[in-house]
Amino acid sequence: MSTTPLLQKKATELGEEGFLRVVDVTKKFGEVTVVDKLSLSIRRNEFFALLGSSGCGKSTLLRIMAGLETPTSGRIILDGQDITELPAHHRPVNMMFQSYALFPHMNVTNNVAYGLKREGVASKEIAARVSDALELVQMGNYARHMPSQLSGGQQQRVALARSLIKQPKLLLLDEPMSALDKKIRQKTQFELGSILYKVGVTCVMVTHDQEEAMTMADRLAVMSEGCIMQLGTPENVYEAPTSRFSAEFIGSTNVFSGELAEDGSSVVLSTDLENPLELSYAMSNARKGHAVTVSIRPERVRLSIPDSEHAPAIQADTRNAAIGTVEQIGYMGSYTLYYVRLPSGRLIIANVPREVMVGFEKSPDYGDRVALHWSVRSLVALS
Repeated sequence: MSTTPLLQKKATELGEEGFLRVVDVTKKFGEVTVVDKLSLSIRRNEFFALLGSSGCGKSTLLRIMAGLETPTSGRIILDGQDITELPAHHRPVNMMFQSYALFPHMNVTNNVAYGLKREGVASKEIAARVSDALELVQMGNYARHMPSQLSGGQQQRVALARSLIKQPKLLLLDEPMSALDKKIRQKTQFELGSILYKVGVTCVMVTHDQEEAMTMADRLAVMSEGCIMQLGTPENVYEAPTSRFSAEFIGSTNVFSGELAEDGSSVVLSTDLENPLELSYAMSNARKGHAVTVSIRPERVRLSIPDSEHAPAIQADTRNAAIGTVEQIGYMGSYTLYYVRLPSGRLIIANVPREVMVGFEKSPDYGDRVALHWSVRSLVALS
């Protein structure tokens, strides 16, 4: 009988850096470079997300980690072992596919037990480990059900149990929520994250869904054209984007480009706005006349009615204010999106929380004239 322990269900802290290392990996299909000299280091027990649009190379990179694709050059090192040339079925890696890939002719128990049976694990241990795995994903009451009798979310849990039961060092998730509708997807994000935290497994997830990556990942990498554009915690990537691509890909943002009108401890940017923008910090090596691009998130833009009791705050800093006309309104329940057209033709998005809207005598409507204002601390300079 195998002495392999049952699935552990203890929350595990993040371990050492470099548990999984992607070293200068390039992947070409003919003359097309899909992954371009990419390097990455992931900690033990970390939940890491590869985020990007279709064709950015994220799925190819995941398949290289799994052993389903061979890199043109570069190495994959897992827990100190170079697994670049190791066949997929010999790697301590499991991959949960987008379609879940459950065997339709097998019930839940047999689907989960399939890998252990192929390894020749004793029946008694298989039964115990399957029971443990199904309990972990809250599917114990569905052990005899067939896949066709399960919802999409339930099928996903079974696929997860099957992936975890072999106790892989690395779990790979390929668009794990894409088959679920939005309401179930939001609920499942937290459930899946909680399960993986309890197990304590290193996980790499591929997704194009920003909310999914932001909700579940300890860190994420924004990819484009086979390269990593930015890497960091969800908060860091959102609040401090380093490039226009990252700023526009993660959430929505207002981007301004212009030239430095002044230099010193405070940087003023001349744009097509009636009033210039001001950055509250010095920019290294930036001098008057240099081109600069800045970003401000819609939730950082304040909106008020000109000549109302809110107006004095707008007048206090003419360098960071604008007057425009409401062109579109998106009511989102807890907040309202206002698309405001400036005289220059520029469109600025303002995200106004519900509690702020309650303070207005009358909510701004289509065609109304509104004032916009933002703090210099809300502006982020982009490379």
